[in-house]
Amino acid sequence: MKKASILLILCMVCLLGQAQQVTLNDVARSVYRTEGIQGIKPMMDGEHYTRISPDGKKIVKYSFKTGKEVGTVFNVETARNHTLRSFDNYIMSPDESKILIQTETKPIYRRSFTAVYYIYNVRNNTLEPLSENGPQQVPLFSPDGNQIAFVRDNNLYLVKLLFGNSESQVTKDGKFNEVLNGIPDWVYEEEFGFNRAFDFSADSQMLAYIRFDESQVPMYSFPWYKGMKPALNQYEIYPGKYEYKYPMPGIDNSKVTVHTFDIKSRVTRKMDLPLDIDGYIPRIKFTDNPEALAIMTLNRHQNRFDLYLANPRSTLCKLIIRDEAEQYIKETAYANIQFYPNHIVMMSERDGFNHLYLYTAGGNLVKQITQGKYEVKDFLGWDEKNNVFYYESNEESPLRSAIYKIDNKGKKTKLSTREGTNNAIFSKNQKYYINTFSNITTPPVITLNDNTGKVLTTLVDNKALIKKVASLNMPSKELFTFTTTDGVELNGWMMKPINFDANKKYPVILHQYSGPGSQEVLDTWRIGARNDGGMFEAYMASQGFIMVCVDGRGTGGRGSDFEKCTYMSIGVKEARDQVETALYLSKLPYVDNQNIGIWGWSYGGYNTLMAMSEGTPVFKAGVAIAAPTDWRFYDSVYTERFMRTPKENMEGYNASSAIHRVDKLHGELLLIHGTADDNVHLRNASEYSEALVQADKQFDMHIYTNRNHGIRGGNTTKHLLTRVTNFFIEHLK
Repeated sequence: MKKASILLILCMVCLLGQAQQVTLNDVARSVYRTEGIQGIKPMMDGEHYTRISPDGKKIVKYSFKTGKEVGTVFNVETARNHTLRSFDNYIMSPDESKILIQTETKPIYRRSFTAVYYIYNVRNNTLEPLSENGPQQVPLFSPDGNQIAFVRDNNLYLVKLLFGNSESQVTKDGKFNEVLNGIPDWVYEEEFGFNRAFDFSADSQMLAYIRFDESQVPMYSFPWYKGMKPALNQYEIYPGKYEYKYPMPGIDNSKVTVHTFDIKSRVTRKMDLPLDIDGYIPRIKFTDNPEALAIMTLNRHQNRFDLYLANPRSTLCKLIIRDEAEQYIKETAYANIQFYPNHIVMMSERDGFNHLYLYTAGGNLVKQITQGKYEVKDFLGWDEKNNVFYYESNEESPLRSAIYKIDNKGKKTKLSTREGTNNAIFSKNQKYYINTFSNITTPPVITLNDNTGKVLTTLVDNKALIKKVASLNMPSKELFTFTTTDGVELNGWMMKPINFDANKKYPVILHQYSGPGSQEVLDTWRIGARNDGGMFEAYMASQGFIMVCVDGRGTGGRGSDFEKCTYMSIGVKEARDQVETALYLSKLPYVDNQNIGIWGWSYGGYNTLMAMSEGTPVFKAGVAIAAPTDWRFYDSVYTERFMRTPKENMEGYNASSAIHRVDKLHGELLLIHGTADDNVHLRNASEYSEALVQADKQFDMHIYTNRNHGIRGGNTTKHLLTRVTNFFIEHLK
C-alpha cells in the first residue's frame, strides 16, 4: 500500500511536470511575450506624454508626475469625418494641434513602408486625408505646423495646410530603380538605419533632401511564386520576379547629392559639398539656425566622419567637425548626434570607448563629457539650464546598463537602481523619465521616475507573465565567464535541464550571432534565439539539452579594441571563439563532449559554418539559417565597413569565406533559407551548397517559399523551429 501510494505520487508529479513544460507551439506563437507600452511620445510641455491604447483605437494623454491618464487626444470612435476602426501609429505636429494618423501600413524593406495618413485636427475633432493621390512615405510636419512634406513614388511632395491642404510636387525625376528623392536606397536604409532623407528649416521656408541616383548600381532579382500566407495569385501559372538595386563590395553605390528647395520661390539648389565621388551621406538635419543645414558624410572606407554646415541658399558648405578612426566609425557618431541652439553633442570612440563630446555650434570642442573604460550606449538629453547631461552606459559591467546624469563639474549620479539592463525615455524638460528595466530572470518593469531617479509609479510590471512563467517547469539561466587558450575572457549564459543531474552527461547546443558590435550575452530578459526570455531554449532543455550562448571577439560592449580586432578578416576570430567555447564546455564533467551542436541566424548562421569548418572537429551538428557564405555576395556598406573592398583585401575575403572552407566542414549540417531574402540572398546558400556537393560533403537543406530574411508567415515559424529541433535531436541524442 505504501509503495503504491509513493508510486501514485511520483506519477502525479511527472504528469504535472509534463503539463507545465514549454511547448514548441507556444514558442512559435509567442505565448510568453512581454507587455510593453506602444507609441510613447513625450509632449512639448514636459509634463505629459502620449501613448497608443492597447486596442489601437486611442491616443491617450498621461501625466509624467503621476503616470495617470489625464485625457484622450484622439479616439477613432468619436472623431468625425472618417470610417477608421483603428490605426497603426501617429505623428504630432510641433504645437500638438494636429496629428497625422497612420493607417494601412505596408512594409517595403526593414524600415521603409507606405501608409495612408489622415490629418487630425485636435480643436475640431475632424479627420481628413493627407493626400487623395495614393499612399505616402515618411511624412513630416514643418516646424510651424502649417506644412507637411512626404514622399510618394520616389518624389517629394508638399501639402500646405493653410491653403486648403493644397498639394504640390517638389521633385519630378524620381523613378523606381533609378532615382530616389528624400528616402534612402536599399543599402542606406539597411546599413545606415534610417528611412527619411529630408528635413525642414527651422523657419519652415526651406526643404533639404538627399537625392540618390542608383541608375548605375547593378540590379539584383529573385523569383516570386504563388506561395501561401499570403498567396500571390498573379503567379499561379508562371513565377514573377522582384528586381531592385543592390550594391556589392567594390561595386558602384548610388551617387548622392544634397539639394534644397525654397518653398516660396520654388527654387531648387544643389549644395556645393566636397564629397568623394564614392562617399556617403548617412544623415542631413537642419539646425536651429535656418541658415545652417548639417550634412554628415563618410568616406567609402567609413573611417572618416565629416560634419558640414551648409547655407541652404548660397550652397556653401563649411567643415566644422572631423572624426577619424583606424578601422571604422560606428553608426552612433551620426545616428545619435544632437543639435542645440549654441552647441552640438555627439559620440566618438576616439579614446577607445564610446563617449559623449560637447562642441560649440561652430565645431570647437568644449569638452569630453564622459570618460572611462566603459561605453555610453545612448544619449538621453541635455538640460541646458542646469547644464546636466543624461545618458545610458555600461559602466559597471559590459553585460549591464544603467541611467546616469553628469553635471558641468563632472559629478556623476546613477539614477537607475536595479541591476540588469535599463533604458530610458526622458520628458522634453528632463524632469522625468520612463525607465524600462529587466534582467535575465525578470521580465520588463516599466516605471515612471523623476530626474533624481525616484520611482514615482510603476506603469508595467509584467506580473501576468511572471505568474505564467512561474507555472512552467522553467530551467534556470546562468551567466558565466571563461578564458580561452588565447587568454581572452569571454562572457556567456547557460540554461540547464530542469532536473539537471551533475553526475550525468548532457548534449550541448550553442546559439550565437557573433556579428560586429552585437551582444547576445546581456543581463536582460531579451535573451535567447527569439529574444523572449529563452523560451525556445527552455523547450530544448526539456528535451535534455544544455543550451549555451557566448559572445566572442568582435562583439560589443567592451570597447573598440575588443570589437574591432576582427577588422579585415571577420569571421576568423569569431569562429575560433565558438570552437574555444566548445572546448571549454567539453571539459565540464556534465557535458557529453561527443555531442555538441551550434546554430545561428544571419551572421550567426555564417559563423556556424565558419566554426564547423575551422579545422577543430568539435561540432557534431549545426544549423545555419539565412547565412552569408562569402562576403563578396553581401552589400557594400556593411561589408566594406569591416573588410574594405575585395580589390584592397582579397586575402581577407578568402580567409572570411565559408565557401573557401567547405573541405574542412565537420559534422552534420542543415542549411535553411528563404527564396525572397532581400538582405542575404538565396544565392549564398545556393553557392555554398554547390561547393559542398563538389567537395563530396553530405548535408540537409530546407528552402522556404517567398520568405524574406525573417522567414515568417502563417505556420512558417513553427515549421522552422520544429525542423531545427528534430535535426538536433536526431544527431545529438
